[in-house]
Formats: sequence, structure tokens, C-alpha cells
Amino acid sequence: MNDDDIALYTDESRQQVAMTWRGLRQQTEKHMIDGVMRPSRCLADFIAPAGTAADHVGVFAVTAGIGADKRAAAFEAAHDDYSAIMLKSLADRLAEALAECLHKKVRTDLWGYAAGEALSNEDLIAEKYQGIRPAPGYPACPDHSAKKAMFELLQCEDIGMGLTESLAMTPAASVSGFYIAHPEAQYFNVGKVGDDQVQDLAQRSGVEVKDLQRLLAPNL
Repeated sequence: MNDDDIALYTDESRQQVAMTWRGLRQQTEKHMIDGVMRPSRCLADFIAPAGTAADHVGVFAVTAGIGADKRAAAFEAAHDDYSAIMLKSLADRLAEALAECLHKKVRTDLWGYAAGEALSNEDLIAEKYQGIRPAPGYPACPDHSAKKAMFELLQCEDIGMGLTESLAMTPAASVSGFYIAHPEAQYFNVGKVGDDQVQDLAQRSGVEVKDLQRLLAPNL
């Protein structure tokens, strides 16, 4: 859409916007390395500008925690804290594994840009594949509010997923985020942002500055 925001459309005609993913750009001072100035990154840099190419962005949400909290509470009520901890840990690992599995299916089948991918478990853990799956609330995308539009778009309530008032996912053993396939896409830390960018983001998003300041407190 613009330099920092990404429009996700309802279909290939690209006429109707399904959601807009608002981005934040690095503002900390950059240094020249080997004669090259390091860029001030934003995730939108890895998506083709509107009208230049038919690029794609993926959105996903998975959970392995349906019923897990209730069962863990039963273990705790029976003073079996070990089983409660193990159940929660297993649900968390399964959710992460499902997110990894879906990402591989996107790379090798659904989008197919890495159809010949043959990575070992060690390479997968080291994220040596092409593409990234950034998640709201993490360093490259610190604004948790993107989850609201994401969950609405994916109709997450239909499978028992939801968001708390503080935008934490429920069940706890859940993972959500975006798929970006650009060969140079990489994770980074937005870090500290200035009041000018907060004001601009609030205007673009149509939200109160104070509400955005609360969400981005660690980055101010």
C-alpha cells in the first residue's frame, strides 16, 4: 500500500482488501559495514509494492490446546503438578510443530516456490529455508493489535481460538503469524521507535495515540 503497510486482498483480482497489516520501521542509528549502509528495515520491504507484481502474503493460526487448560486444571486440583506442566508443555510443542509443518507445506506445495526443498531437522531448526513467518508481538512485528484483524479474517473462533483483552491468544498452546516468501526476507528487531512514527501509525490505523503507546510501550 505504502512504504510500511501491507494490503491483503480477498482474491487474485486484488480489488477488495481483506485486512491491512500495519508495519513499523527501524529508527535506531545505522552504521556502514564494508562500505554499505545497513537498511532501516520494515517487513513491508519484502513484499512487492501494489501494482508492480502479483506478490503473496500468507496468514495462519493453529492451536493444539483445545481442552488442554481444563485437563491441566484437573491435574492441578488433584495435586499432580507434574502432569499439568507436562500437558501444557506437550500442547505448546505440538502447536509449534504444526506451525512448522504448515509452513513447509506452503513452501513446497501450496505456493511451491521451494518444491525441491530437502532439509534435515537440524536445517529446519536453523531456519535455513526460504521465507519467514513473523508473528505479532515479536521483534520484527511488535504491534500485537494485528492479531485482531488476523483472527477475524481466519474466523479463528470457529475452531475455539480467541484473544484476551491484552491480545494474548487462547488456548495458550496456539501460534499465529504471517508467511513471507521473499528470498531475502529475514527476521530483525524493530527496536526503539520515535514519537513521530507512533503518531503516523496511529493516523494510518485510525486509533488513539495513547492506545498505541500502551501496546508499543517496550519499543518507546
